[in-house]
Amino acid sequence: MRKMFGFLVGLFVGGLVGAAIALLFAPESGDSFRGKVEQRTSGFFGEIRSAVEERRKALEDQLASMRSPYNN
Repeated sequence: MRKMFGFLVGLFVGGLVGAAIALLFAPESGDSFRGKVEQRTSGFFGEIRSAVEERRKALEDQLASMRSPYNN
């Protein structure tokens, strides 16, 4: 139990130190960085939504053709 607790404390402290170092050495301001991250993530999720919609349409078409009484 002590080993697990020690590991979790070390993980937490390491995360805090890593976050502090990242903030100190960030090449630009937080607002600018957040804006860039938002642009990239919205573009990324937009591409994912588009791909999912295309795949869903293809699967629906395939299912409809399989349900058709005249399929071979």
